[in-house]
Amino acid sequence: MRDVFDIYTIIFLALAVFIFLRLRNVLGQRTGREPPRYDRFPTRDAARPSTNDNVVSLPPGRAADLPARMPEEPAAPGERWKGVAAPDTPLAQGLDAIAADDPNFDAQHFIAGARSAYEMIVLAFAEGDRRTLKNLLSREVYEGFEAAISERESRGEKAETRFVSIDKADITMAEMRGRSAHVTVRFVSQLVSVTRDRAGTVIDGSPDKVTDVTDVWTFARDISSRDPNWKLVATEAGG
Repeated sequence: MRDVFDIYTIIFLALAVFIFLRLRNVLGQRTGREPPRYDRFPTRDAARPSTNDNVVSLPPGRAADLPARMPEEPAAPGERWKGVAAPDTPLAQGLDAIAADDPNFDAQHFIAGARSAYEMIVLAFAEGDRRTLKNLLSREVYEGFEAAISERESRGEKAETRFVSIDKADITMAEMRGRSAHVTVRFVSQLVSVTRDRAGTVIDGSPDKVTDVTDVWTFARDISSRDPNWKLVATEAGG
């Protein structure tokens, strides 16, 4: 009888170990050290805000598509923009002005969506994906991007871009212009970017070199619009 008990005990122990190993393989292990998931286009120094109110949503699952949240209790002045803007600075005052007209505005939520849009736009420009660009850019900025893509195509060149990381995304300016909210973000990223000619020869960049890139982009949306999403209205290279 004891031998039977020992056999069943061994069987159950073996089964438990097998299930544990299977779950670990499927779910993976988190060590706290996992990597983050995750000139290229024309520069527009001061593009006018688009008059098109139909700001197109980012694809499902992107941060900018999260439903607007109900207004929360006002935070203390010194805590409202913690981690984004210091109290009593022009940036904090600009964010206050936007929040006054749009109580659902959340700076951290906005930054998450801006990071997603930044990556999508950079990759779409390299791939010549006009449809994606048209949905995410104001009319004026789209015209500049489209002209650059057409010129590249006429020369038979092909651009390749791969993100290594987006290291920073900081809001540097925020203001209301009439009913239009404008927020400027400074992105610091690492990219692998290369341009090839018709024969596939590298004529710019390198497929093996990681480059540090800084871009300053301004996003805008009409506060009176029911659509909560933003469009890129101006770009410039950062220092």
